[in-house]
Amino acid sequence: MNVIRLFSLELVRLVRSRTTWLVVLLTALSPAAGLGFYQPAVSTTMNTLYLANPAMAGGAAGGILFSLLTIFELDRLRRSRADLLTDAVVSPLTTALARLLALLAVAGLTVALTLLGWFPVSMVRIGSVFDGGDYALAYLLLMGLALPLSVLAGGCAYQVTCRRELSIVLFAAFAALSLTVWAGNWQLCWLNPCVWALSDDFSNFRIFRSVAWMRLTWLAALAGMWGFSWLCIRRYGKGALGSLARSARRIYRPIIALALLACAGTAYAAQPFLDHSNPDLTVMSFYELPDVEGVAALRCSAKVFPDTDAGTVTGRACYQFENTSGQARTLSFGINPGYTVSRVQANGVDAPFTVSAYQEYNEARLEVTIPAQTRVEVSVAYSGFPQESLPTMQGINELSADYLCLENSALLPRPMNVRSREGGCRTVVEITLPASMTAIPFSTSEAAVVAEREDGAKIWRYEEKGMGSILYAGDYVRQDIEAGGITIQFYYARKHQAIMEQAGAADAVKAVVDYCVRHYGLPAAFGTSGRLKLIQSRVRSSGYAVDGASLLDEEDFTAANLADVEKGGGAGEVMIHELVHQWWGLGRMFDLDDPTSPWSAEGLTVYTTYRIVKELYGEAYAREHYIGQWKQAVDDYYLNFYVRHPAYLELLPEGERLGISNNLSGMRWYSEMPLKILKAEELVGGEAAMDRILYELFQREPDPMYPYLTYEDFLTACGLTEEELELG
Repeated sequence: MNVIRLFSLELVRLVRSRTTWLVVLLTALSPAAGLGFYQPAVSTTMNTLYLANPAMAGGAAGGILFSLLTIFELDRLRRSRADLLTDAVVSPLTTALARLLALLAVAGLTVALTLLGWFPVSMVRIGSVFDGGDYALAYLLLMGLALPLSVLAGGCAYQVTCRRELSIVLFAAFAALSLTVWAGNWQLCWLNPCVWALSDDFSNFRIFRSVAWMRLTWLAALAGMWGFSWLCIRRYGKGALGSLARSARRIYRPIIALALLACAGTAYAAQPFLDHSNPDLTVMSFYELPDVEGVAALRCSAKVFPDTDAGTVTGRACYQFENTSGQARTLSFGINPGYTVSRVQANGVDAPFTVSAYQEYNEARLEVTIPAQTRVEVSVAYSGFPQESLPTMQGINELSADYLCLENSALLPRPMNVRSREGGCRTVVEITLPASMTAIPFSTSEAAVVAEREDGAKIWRYEEKGMGSILYAGDYVRQDIEAGGITIQFYYARKHQAIMEQAGAADAVKAVVDYCVRHYGLPAAFGTSGRLKLIQSRVRSSGYAVDGASLLDEEDFTAANLADVEKGGGAGEVMIHELVHQWWGLGRMFDLDDPTSPWSAEGLTVYTTYRIVKELYGEAYAREHYIGQWKQAVDDYYLNFYVRHPAYLELLPEGERLGISNNLSGMRWYSEMPLKILKAEELVGGEAAMDRILYELFQREPDPMYPYLTYEDFLTACGLTEEELELG
């Protein structure tokens, strides 16, 4: 009997089995666990909460269920001793292959049913930012491919041991490694992909490609392992090794298994997503390189061509140097480790160059030897897939048709040991982007379209001071807002426009800037140009600021975050809260080394939000929606069982303990600290006195060795002690 005929019979038998349908039903329902207790992705974007977590929960639970189904199905004939009869009629190798195909077909059917069943739920929960492509890819990659991997793993264990209980133990150990020890290693966590966030407003192709690479690597590895275990299936009364020796006589069988394992090993070693930067972040050897004597940078230019379909970059950067040393010199450039340098020329002649294997802070070191000529023009041709440094936070450097983030050496090589001549070096960048994308330099510079190609792509050009550049681009909406005596250029994703308009984003920006500039002054990031770019980025867990531009994480403006009552009484007030972080958080940094302390940027941000809301909506509203809720949260905190009996908290599993501790810390930041500041306001003489204190704290010159605003700084400025701010 051939495999195809036997496969159809096995599939029909599986479909008629109540056990099979129980496994299918439980697997299809398992994404519900991702809405509650199993949430490996930590972001609060809607796609993370209602797509990534359910899909990964479905993959983990479904994988375990299908491995059990596989082991019990393979053991079925042996339990009843019917294998003695069937093996006499059909080769056990043929039977095993047909069963594998039938189990994979049932797994495919289960994924299809899950996709159909959860589609309306996901669409409703995710809301206006729902995307059908992201939905399909998430369930196919985060959940779907976990099922065949588990079928292969369960089959491997049983075909080698021929014992049901031992097979279950082996698979449980393999799954436990993925869920625990390997959970932070994106290439090893085969059952639960290392995904921390999915974007709502921009694409997720990079993280999906990363998961697909991991899944296909493991698919090849487990298929190869299954191939060897298949050769170990007992035949002619022999054991595992004897059966292996006999079945391997057809040499193509072990060759195919070895080829699959070789492909898996090659894919593991050649992954293009993560670099090999020194994990010791205290080492900064690239920044400590001595400047080359007698060489100064005059000008830099680059033409950059992103391939938004492949996620790759091709570019050519040109640098003009003045070499007054009279000698050949070796210059160092920082370049993204994912790029290959194809050619370097100095004054039109090929120049010797090397790229170091050592990497640091997401850069490799490109060394170029320039001739002993006064004026030297160096051109560097480079291309590749920009790599990242953080395995557990992949996706920050997304490069697709609706979003692009190229920071510093990912945009063009960065000179590391050459200073600019007096007056500074200018960098000119030309980048070709799809018609739907807007180029936004992360600086005071403005990009302009200088040409359009026949295919609709636009060539953007901008110029800025310095030898590096950060560029964001995407399908953005721009609103110009006059506030605080300056112009705010507010860029946010077009896909997020309805949510921003509903939250009153423009009004929130104006209210915050007017109030905070009047009370605290301008942050350094606002610069002296009279303009500030506020740019919504793809989810990255934090924002940052430079002269003339500030980044706002999309996570701050998700529908879930805008409904967070700890940050405000409504979406518009949460928007105010997030924008206040331009002053408390970005404008003045806070050290969070002590997680038990209530002091953080959130305390002053919530207090400032309360003051703005009080000014906008009146004292009664502010007291009801802020002070009243703070007091209720603090009262509940001190009634919490684990606060009153901390010894019991230490007895809980680490995951539960961290979850409870994080919730308690959040309450102290968002409720207890604002009440302490409010009490300090009363003790120092009222709002005007507190405004003067906060103004001085904001405007103070920070210590460059420890630039944080501490609780001690606040207490000293108020002339108070920590005991005086204890809440009675």
